[in-house]
Amino acid sequence: MRGFYQYIESTIGSKQLMGITGLGLCGFLLVHMSGNLLLFVGPEAFNMYSHKLVSNPLIYVAEVGLVALFLVHVFKAVLVSWHNKQARPVDYIRHTNGDKHTTPVSRTLMAQGLIILVFVILHLATFKYGPHYKITYNGEEVRDIYRLVIEVFHQPGYVVWYTIALLVLSLHLGHGFYSCFQTLGLNHPKYTPALKAIGLIYDVVVSAGFLVLPFYAYFRG
Repeated sequence: MRGFYQYIESTIGSKQLMGITGLGLCGFLLVHMSGNLLLFVGPEAFNMYSHKLVSNPLIYVAEVGLVALFLVHVFKAVLVSWHNKQARPVDYIRHTNGDKHTTPVSRTLMAQGLIILVFVILHLATFKYGPHYKITYNGEEVRDIYRLVIEVFHQPGYVVWYTIALLVLSLHLGHGFYSCFQTLGLNHPKYTPALKAIGLIYDVVVSAGFLVLPFYAYFRG
């Protein structure tokens, strides 16, 4: 047990834990985006999907697990960043272009993470804990989350904020998806091109799937 604790406290262990939790969050985003696309099907399909999701007793277990993934990912990201800063208190005057080349995206991961954290908090406050409109289908009263989504995304300011936050998330995913596998040791000439391609496809699909929603809701009126 002591060895495991030392491992997760080490830099390598922290990075690998970030990778595992990051992949878990990537899986959640894909599922969440897929469910959101029911908005295009219509109010009843979207509302009933949401109702079945939140009325399932296992939702509480899933939410606790999701919060744990998110908090561990954030905590380890901050810890690794702090350790890196301690190891190199003065940043490079000029960034390298060789094997150790770092991109602007990788150098701004913490700033991206902060924006995403603010987005998640506001997103939960707006939708999960927002107004509870009611609607009835076949004698069953459910939350009219469809109405709330249309209402919120009919505000130009929220659409702009949502779009900016999702673009930042897209940058984070584009870098993070492949980095997760790289951190876990799957950095090999045989697998790297395929993993990068899968990461790019994942990033485009998930980002586009989320980004079309506010514009559809806004122009639908």
